[in-house]
Amino acid sequence: MTSDAKTRTEQTANEIGRLRSLIEGARVVLWDFDGPICRLFARHKAERVAAELVDWLAGRGLHDLLGGSEHDALDPHAVLRAVDLRRPGSDLVAELEERLTQEELKAAGSAWPTAYADPLIRTWTATGSRLAITTNNSPKVVRAYLDGRGLTACFAPHIYGRTTDLHLLKPDPHCLNRALSAMGSAPSAALMIGDSPSDLAAANDAGVPFLGYARNERKGKLLREAGAGCVTGSLEPLLLALRKR
Repeated sequence: MTSDAKTRTEQTANEIGRLRSLIEGARVVLWDFDGPICRLFARHKAERVAAELVDWLAGRGLHDLLGGSEHDALDPHAVLRAVDLRRPGSDLVAELEERLTQEELKAAGSAWPTAYADPLIRTWTATGSRLAITTNNSPKVVRAYLDGRGLTACFAPHIYGRTTDLHLLKPDPHCLNRALSAMGSAPSAALMIGDSPSDLAAANDAGVPFLGYARNERKGKLLREAGAGCVTGSLEPLLLALRKR
């Protein structure tokens, strides 16, 4: 074995060891959806969806509802939040949310599964842990994707997504608290897997241990800067750790 290969093997073994200690007490696993389970907007791009929502508002003479940075938002959730901030609880927000849901449903049909997510979900279920989805995406979209992958039974009925109360989106811990309450779990007996600082903030507020998933270095840097103590660039070491538990 070359020195580089030996170093990689040692790094993998060390990461598996850290992950094993993190998952050891996890009787309930709370998954963010877009990121750890799939890349929802892999082909149906989030940037285009955000731009179309902005154009839809402008076509109704509501261009001024968005600030300068919000006009150029690459995240459709940022557009939705901005409108809800200025028109909370309005029919406009409800219609905009439904448009976003329809775009997410289109995206679900061409989403890319995150590598190792499917076997990890099935393995965790087989070991007796209970799984839930805690996401800012529509629960309709989550169910559509899980149905297509044959994974719904691993989570149902514990799918907690976006509601009409948009101020309760993460980083608010509302969806995590709903899951914990429904599953009768103490926060310390759970684990949250997420890929954004808002996931980390929600987990911290809920008192749930957090594992960051970062598919690239930029996302990893954001998670670490936000205070994530454990970040992995692949779910494979987590799967290996679980199988060795």
